[in-house]
Amino acid sequence: MAAFPYALKSNSHMSPATLSPEILAKYEPVIGLEVHVQLQTASKAFCGCANKFGMEPNTNVCPVCLALPGALPVLNAQAVEFATLASLAINCEVRERSIFARKNYFYPDLPKGYQISQFDKPLGEHGWIDVPTADGSIKRIGITRLHMEEDAGKSIHDGLIDSAKLTSLDLNRCGTPLAEIVSDPDMRTADEAYEYLTRLKEILLYCGVSDCNMEEGSLRCDANVSVRLKGAPEFGTKAEVKNVNSFRYVRAGIEYEIERQIEVLESGGRVIQESRLWNAAEGRTYSMRSKEQAHDYRYFPEPDLPPLVLSAEFIEQKRAELPELPEARRARMVAEYEIGMKDAFTLTATREFADRFEAAAKTARNPRRVANLLLSELGGRLKALGLDQEQSPVSMSGIVVAADLLDEGKISSRQLKDLLDICFAQSEDFPAVYDREKPQQLTDTSAIEAMIDEVIAANPKQVEQYKAGKTTVAGFFVGQVMRASKGQANPALLNELVAKKLSA
Repeated sequence: MAAFPYALKSNSHMSPATLSPEILAKYEPVIGLEVHVQLQTASKAFCGCANKFGMEPNTNVCPVCLALPGALPVLNAQAVEFATLASLAINCEVRERSIFARKNYFYPDLPKGYQISQFDKPLGEHGWIDVPTADGSIKRIGITRLHMEEDAGKSIHDGLIDSAKLTSLDLNRCGTPLAEIVSDPDMRTADEAYEYLTRLKEILLYCGVSDCNMEEGSLRCDANVSVRLKGAPEFGTKAEVKNVNSFRYVRAGIEYEIERQIEVLESGGRVIQESRLWNAAEGRTYSMRSKEQAHDYRYFPEPDLPPLVLSAEFIEQKRAELPELPEARRARMVAEYEIGMKDAFTLTATREFADRFEAAAKTARNPRRVANLLLSELGGRLKALGLDQEQSPVSMSGIVVAADLLDEGKISSRQLKDLLDICFAQSEDFPAVYDREKPQQLTDTSAIEAMIDEVIAANPKQVEQYKAGKTTVAGFFVGQVMRASKGQANPALLNELVAKKLSA
């Protein structure tokens, strides 16, 4: 079945001028976000069609998602489980009784002429997420609600025949289960909005309820932006920024919209409540249509679906299934492994990577050394080559072997670097390279002392500096001896002997 077209009307726009810091400082932005998350279920929200991205247009549809006469919806139980998990993960109170409603509006990619959603009795309410702010403090962003609904189809504006004049429709996405997460208007900067989205995405990924792939539309964000004079008690008139496909563009769109609205007010105009499209290529928003109020949608309870009733036992069961969430995991890892928060953020970038690291670290003599090698030695090489952790020739267990050898004093840091260079050059894991190369540490005290004596004799000026109180010069002698030993001198023994010789 081919995509079918309809005519699309263009919109006018305006662009803000550059505003002075003094003018910007007069106003306070007020920002709230609406995030639509596709739930990663096997089938759609109210029918048995596969919940799958990338199929040929209009092939993954049935009478239910096409709204053919007589077709009735049946609620997907897994969608309810995922939405409940997500609600609990963002600290929402989960209603034991929520109601589905019909949200009535006409748009060509909405076959029924209404969307099955939740309105006055959503699944989850009164949640929150903590985010870092510019001054280093933590700010709590309230979450008004998480409600379940179905997705609409997709309008395709380019890439097809007659795209210059017509827009085509792909209805495969109709009926995909969504959780819409609506924040309170608590954010005051575009950076706070960016941090909120980053943490929300982390939480959803850790829970496994969505893949949050913005390129495929699994996570979409609309930003409600208004400005008011600082100290004013009332909110200004908001504009909704839509069509934003990355967190970076959400931030840029909000920043643009703040300046646009301030310019309107400063010129004596009035901000209009409307939806505006973000154009990434031009870095600006365009007027799309006037923004609807809730009463415009003529909500009423969905007659084909009974109330969604969850038992207290079910809700507590879902709460027990929650994984350790990113913020809690980072705090624990900082305390348990004695690492910095920046390193903890890297190690917890994904649940899968954090799980692999912790499983390996528990088998090591020194988990902190495993973390350090993973982030510095391995991470540095991967970054330089443009590779992901999954593409590393050195496995997590290989890093544990390297950390243990280093911890036991069987190899030096220099030898480790050389071995890792071989691993990457030959695409081999660390244990195999170590078994073949078998570098030996020099632990013979007399041999190391002989090399130290030679270095001291060759560098009298540095000896004088040390004796004059510049004790950091000891590092120079350690480096010279390590070079002379081709990296084989035992570092701990070498440092001890250098200090002893220089102090004699």
